[in-house]
Amino acid sequence: MLRIDNLTKTYGSFKMNISMEVTPGSIVGIIGPNGAGKSTAFKSILQLIRPESGSINLFGTEIGVAGEKMNTEMKNRIGVVFSDSGFSGYLNGKDVRNILKNMYKDFEEEKFDNYCRQLNIPMDKKLKEFSTGMKAKMRVIAALTHKADFLILDEPTAGLDVLARDEILDILREYMAEKDDRCILISSHISSDLENLCDELYMIKSGEIVLHEACDVLLSDYAILKVSEEEYGKIDKEHILRRRKENYGYMCMVRERRYYMENYPGIVIEKSSIDDLIQMMIKGENV
Repeated sequence: MLRIDNLTKTYGSFKMNISMEVTPGSIVGIIGPNGAGKSTAFKSILQLIRPESGSINLFGTEIGVAGEKMNTEMKNRIGVVFSDSGFSGYLNGKDVRNILKNMYKDFEEEKFDNYCRQLNIPMDKKLKEFSTGMKAKMRVIAALTHKADFLILDEPTAGLDVLARDEILDILREYMAEKDDRCILISSHISSDLENLCDELYMIKSGEIVLHEACDVLLSDYAILKVSEEEYGKIDKEHILRRRKENYGYMCMVRERRYYMENYPGIVIEKSSIDDLIQMMIKGENV
């Protein structure tokens, strides 16, 4: 569905250079700190900004620096959410529905209305009177109601409470279940959303992909070791990806949790969360 090879974009001292792939039937997450390059990557894919070099292959067509412009058919196959964009505040839900109906040949009016009822979106109220969460829901509804094959979602659950986030995640799962070859590329600062949704995760730092792994592997095989100076001196460091100096000794991020459990039963080994991995990749150092 999407393949990116050595895509570069420079803003002053910041330079993005990434390669990644989203295959049909998969949900792929991008995680990383603010300013790491997530939104830059999304905008490059959507041709909202022009990268300096590299290639983007979308739906089997080259649309990168040397490729062609995205045509109407390709745009119709994509559903997009950006957390910092949306419809005019002077529109109401009915206005949004009419705009989408004129924009997309496959707009699903009944599904739009059903989602609005399900997510408690008033049709006659102006968007400027919506809460932050209601605006976020409307952006997601707009992306999901024109039979898109590929969703590109930048912080789609930002501003939502726990219950509303769960509703949106369930809707995204339903979207994937409707057709086998659909896919989603999603970023979020809420790691639990990605843990429960994604098949793969890319971690981006300072414009570069620093980790790519299947989500179930991250949650099952990766771990955090907490060891004293003496213990650190004795353990096998082959599987340590990052380390961070602490008062008690070292915190270490490893990929082979079972190996350390079997060979070093006396040390502290904690299952890692996505947040733990982000912290170690950002603040840790190479061994």
